[in-house]
Amino acid sequence: MADLLTRLMHLNAEYAATLDDDRLEDWPDFFVTECLYKITSADNVRDGNEAGIVYADSRAMLADRVLALRRANIYERQSYRHIVSLPRLTGTDKAETPFLVVRTMRDGRMDLFAAGRYVDRFDDSAGMLHFRERIVVCDSARFDTLVAIPL
Repeated sequence: MADLLTRLMHLNAEYAATLDDDRLEDWPDFFVTECLYKITSADNVRDGNEAGIVYADSRAMLADRVLALRRANIYERQSYRHIVSLPRLTGTDKAETPFLVVRTMRDGRMDLFAAGRYVDRFDDSAGMLHFRERIVVCDSARFDTLVAIPL
């Protein structure tokens, strides 16, 4: 179990660094081919609502999202800094990990952009961990009009 927790910590650290360093093209590689990535609120989860503000059910959809961010979407330049806590195993292939995301805007303004938890199901094939599901459950139901960069 300790080895799995260490590997999950490493996976989360690399995931956060990939987003924070603007290596978005590498982000889909953290997921298996048929996966689920969703950003939703704690209220939606509590009420049993499946809706989310971002939804992708394959690695190809994640890659399309990155392509859209790079070529089609227009948004103010910004960067994220993830603060990721320790994962807690909730099953043999499940974990929850608390997180905070600070967003820094072009003018230097910093905001606590998101707080919540990752609810993950992971795949441990061939000695490599990948996400089968990453549900980003934000504590607040209030979202910026454009969540440009993945959380």
